[in-house]
Amino acid sequence: MTRTLSLNFSRWLHDGRLYAVLAAAGFSMKAVFVKLAYGTAPVDALTLLAMRMGFALPLFIWLILRTGGEGASRLSGADGVRILMLGCVGYYLSSLFDFYGLTYITAGLERMILYLYPTLVLLLQAWLMRQPPGKRAWQAMAICYAGLAIAFAHDLGQRGNGGDVMLGAAWVFASAVTYAMYYHGTGSMVGRIGSTRLAGLAGSASSVLVLAHFVLFGQPQSLASLPAPVWGYALMMAVFSTVLPVWWLSLAIQRLGAGQAAAIGTMGPVLTVFAAWILLGESMSLLQLAGLALVMFGVTRLKAKPVAPVPAHAVGAQR
Repeated sequence: MTRTLSLNFSRWLHDGRLYAVLAAAGFSMKAVFVKLAYGTAPVDALTLLAMRMGFALPLFIWLILRTGGEGASRLSGADGVRILMLGCVGYYLSSLFDFYGLTYITAGLERMILYLYPTLVLLLQAWLMRQPPGKRAWQAMAICYAGLAIAFAHDLGQRGNGGDVMLGAAWVFASAVTYAMYYHGTGSMVGRIGSTRLAGLAGSASSVLVLAHFVLFGQPQSLASLPAPVWGYALMMAVFSTVLPVWWLSLAIQRLGAGQAAAIGTMGPVLTVFAAWILLGESMSLLQLAGLALVMFGVTRLKAKPVAPVPAHAVGAQR
């Protein structure tokens, strides 16, 4: 029995499925760590994000060094500008908007809104290419947003202040929009630079931007008064929900391909909803599960016929 389990584990590790599951679990826990930190002490979104990115910066540099030979060409000055722009819209603005939103809405609803980013990528590409989506894509998007409306109704029913839910959802949707812009922007660079290396470079750029924003406009003096658990949650976000999942996902895609890795990544929202229920005490109803099922089904229909090459760090990953 023990030998059988060991052989199954080795097979999972070798073919990449375990890495894909670990990546999905890591990304899904980010919102839970944020909510745990908010519930521990009065820490604002910018401060918590700066703590996360401060811990993540050396790990992003580690990713760059580890994958230094992955890129097919040296970085040019134009590449540097593009990477800075990707860092700005990706891990910087998108993460900041997301952290703002999580001060108002549940982790489960946040993950469902972020999970809609493939629909936004499709609409962005359709607008840039002047080519409207096909019938199948419109149907898939309709299913996604119907599911989101159901989940949104669940949160409105659970929260006394509907205005807070609306505001939080707007912030997280803005996060999904900026992430879709980041995803689209990686398409022209990922082939030359390498997906994991590009994630490390863009993550390093965004870390510097976040830390500069915090020093100039935040409250650095508040760091000394924050309790140890908040620091612990920020560290866990940086390690287990930011950098390691990017690396795990790249390993999964190397072994499975982007399609199978994406299929496993669809478990992310489910993991978030159940982790939030267990660790945060968030309510879970049939209405919410129905909405989640529709969103996942709609996104799966979109991913079944990809509209663009899939960067390794973007499959099922929402910062």
